[in-house]
Amino acid sequence: MKQQLVEQAYAIAKERYAAVGVDTDAVLNTLQQVSLSLHCWQADDVVGFECRGGSLSGGIQATGNYPGRARNIDELRADIVKAKSFIPGTHRLNLHEIYGEFGGKSVDRNQVGPEHFAGWIQWAAEQGMKLDFNSTSFSHPLSGSLSLSNPDPAIREFWIEHTMRCRAVAEEMGKAQGDPSIMNVWVHDGSKDMTVNRMLYRELLKDSLDRIFAVEYRHMKDCIESKVFGIGLESYTVGSNDFYIGYGASRGKMVTLDTGHFHPTESVADKISSLLLFTPEVMLHVSRPVRWDSDHVTIINDETLELCKEIVRCDALGKVHIGLDYFDASINRIGAYVVGSRATQKCLIQALLEPLAKLREYEANDQGFERLALLEEAKSLPWNAVWDMFCLKNDVPVGEEFIAGVQQYEKEVTSKRA
Repeated sequence: MKQQLVEQAYAIAKERYAAVGVDTDAVLNTLQQVSLSLHCWQADDVVGFECRGGSLSGGIQATGNYPGRARNIDELRADIVKAKSFIPGTHRLNLHEIYGEFGGKSVDRNQVGPEHFAGWIQWAAEQGMKLDFNSTSFSHPLSGSLSLSNPDPAIREFWIEHTMRCRAVAEEMGKAQGDPSIMNVWVHDGSKDMTVNRMLYRELLKDSLDRIFAVEYRHMKDCIESKVFGIGLESYTVGSNDFYIGYGASRGKMVTLDTGHFHPTESVADKISSLLLFTPEVMLHVSRPVRWDSDHVTIINDETLELCKEIVRCDALGKVHIGLDYFDASINRIGAYVVGSRATQKCLIQALLEPLAKLREYEANDQGFERLALLEEAKSLPWNAVWDMFCLKNDVPVGEEFIAGVQQYEKEVTSKRA
């Protein structure tokens, strides 16, 4: 009965959208080709699998202690597979370096190599997923307040070597999967209080990046990520947005826009068209900022919706890569995965269903009233019926049905983790 209702609603929605010039079948086909890069760290609170353990440091923090955190690689992979079963489409997995398989041995970050991710590469192939990657500068005895911009040559060399090795790992991932692995470089470097050496640290960061990127690879892509501030580093961030835009534009590197890394009133959507004129591609880390905390679970809100609309309006689905980046330990972690992923996809489907041709016709003719009226009416067109059909076609739960599945997994699996 549920399938019949979804099909009936879709038939009505298809006709309604056709009236404003939108082909819903084409939209479904387009969305099917869009892969989110799911972030592995939602399932274990960014702990990773290094021997050292300990709490997070280096400008980040996970809040909450909801039971059932993944404690090892097998549990993490099981959680990802379960989350994936509730998310329509084919998606990627984004790994941080600290999620390697180190076999219980102490492998420092300047010693990491592709062999520590061979298991992930094999597992991803079995799951039909492709891998992206991140270097990890936080939560380490040498993290401190400065890593790639540290004036201490020994510390800076350590992090340069680490990041270079991470690029080599990403290259092997991309080679194995036949599609470039996107490797993100984010360092927390900054100062809690005022600094009188802004230029020095940025000169050092620029030099470190130049050395890191000196080796060119064919099977991976680099991206660089800014931040406004980190916890305990509120007064100065070395890798600011201005720094990385300048670096990316001058070096032909992809810039990462994390929606939680800007001032609350700043529009990340507005940055897309500007960056695409000067950088080859854009990487997105989608989260939901709430005041100072940037990593709440993504929901359908104006910011995410406008971001997705801008990607579609720029015809940039092939140039903008969409990853998720939040870690909420205060609620069921699998549920958080699913809610954030599906919300992002729901924003994308609304963007794809926008009657853009008619809206642009109105704008070209200086018909401001008509453009505004159609923008408003489009908000209440039956996009949810098209979304339900997308779920049905991908054989994942329609509507709120996934809640019961998450609850069952908690009852049978995560609740039994000590």
